Amino acid sequence: MQVTETLSEGLKHEFKISVPASDLDAKAGAKLVDLKDKVRINGFRPGKVPVAHLKKVYGRSVMAETIDQTIRDTNTQLFSDRGFRLATEPKITMPTEQAEVEELLNGKTDLTYTVAIEVVPAIALADFKSFQVEKPVADVSDTDVDEAIKRIADTNRGYAAKAEGAKAESGDRVTINFKGTINGEVFEGGTGEGIQVAIGSNTFIPGFEEQLTGIGAGETRTLKVSFPKNYMNDKLAGQPAEFETTATAIEAPQDVAIDDEFAKTLGLESLDKLKEAARERLAAEFAGATRQRVKRALLDRLDEAHRFEAPPSLVDEEFNLMWNSVKAEMDSAGKTFADEDTTEDAAKEEYRKIADRRVRLGLVLSEIGEKNKITVTDDEVGRAVIERARQMPGREKEVWDYYRSNAQALAQLRAPIYEDKVVDFILELANVTEKKVSREDLYKDEDAEKTAA
Repeated sequence: MQVTETLSEGLKHEFKISVPASDLDAKAGAKLVDLKDKVRINGFRPGKVPVAHLKKVYGRSVMAETIDQTIRDTNTQLFSDRGFRLATEPKITMPTEQAEVEELLNGKTDLTYTVAIEVVPAIALADFKSFQVEKPVADVSDTDVDEAIKRIADTNRGYAAKAEGAKAESGDRVTINFKGTINGEVFEGGTGEGIQVAIGSNTFIPGFEEQLTGIGAGETRTLKVSFPKNYMNDKLAGQPAEFETTATAIEAPQDVAIDDEFAKTLGLESLDKLKEAARERLAAEFAGATRQRVKRALLDRLDEAHRFEAPPSLVDEEFNLMWNSVKAEMDSAGKTFADEDTTEDAAKEEYRKIADRRVRLGLVLSEIGEKNKITVTDDEVGRAVIERARQMPGREKEVWDYYRSNAQALAQLRAPIYEDKVVDFILELANVTEKKVSREDLYKDEDAEKTAA
């Protein structure tokens, strides 16, 4: 076998490999001998078929298998000998001329092919004991608890009919009958009777609820809206529609007395028990926010400490996924890059930087996990599946069956578990110091990111 490196540019390598026909013939011959005891051919006793006859019958298919196996074995050995870790699947180029292919399958010429690869660079891991990480911690205040309970009360308050002649305002609930048309034609699912709409809840198509403001009971209006471009029904997505809408009742939200009786409507013994439950839930939410802040800070530190060239193909793949998502969201919202105070080229440059960071961090976390034998158990993945199932009451079996039969979906569950375990491993080594902050400061970065997005 002869191996010649024809390209070595950064993380990209290409090799020309030649395997003598005699080697292929020997391997194919061994396969044919092994085949003697496995095939049944009329006119021959089991195990007595001459190899020459087997070659006439199966020679080309056996040679094709031999070539395929030889390429796999040769590439594996080549990459192992040179210490390559592949970033992507190798790209193999074989002879395409019909005459040359025939000669190869008939064992009359050497196997010559090229293999192009992109490798993962060697990663020198930082000393994690030198990392300084600040952990913001916020205590749950009585005000936080009171505000949380008020939000619960607002979502559980009842409605009462407004006085005759009263008009609908934001926050009111309007009961409507409607008939929707597109280009003058009624469409499937576009009619409804006795439908209750809370103005400002944003549960209907954008623009629908706002046009109900000022409507009175018995009044009919034609509401003009457009279905979002990413609407779940492809036939309606992006289509302008008109809804002939009649209000049959206007109701105003009622104040809720926050007391023991209210707590009992939620299945709790008293207001004190409700406050206790609200405090526990807020504490869990604060802990989650703290975790995200710490993780973000740690990933920033890892990014700073590990600067290397990321495999271009992986960066391209990550960028394309992100960019397609961004474009879809902007198209759905009807926005342009000018609306975001930027240009398409500037946005692409920014997202490519993000893609590069994600790929590098992914490789660093993988390297840390591999070197420290960090793994995700089947039990951990199973618990994640159960948690997903619990989030979809009534569809638990459907969720379970989906993950059980979908290896890619399971891998998507496994990945964040693995990442969190690696993060925890680093935090055990790093110097983590707690800092007391207010609730506002704990969520400040998160709120800023949402605003920027």
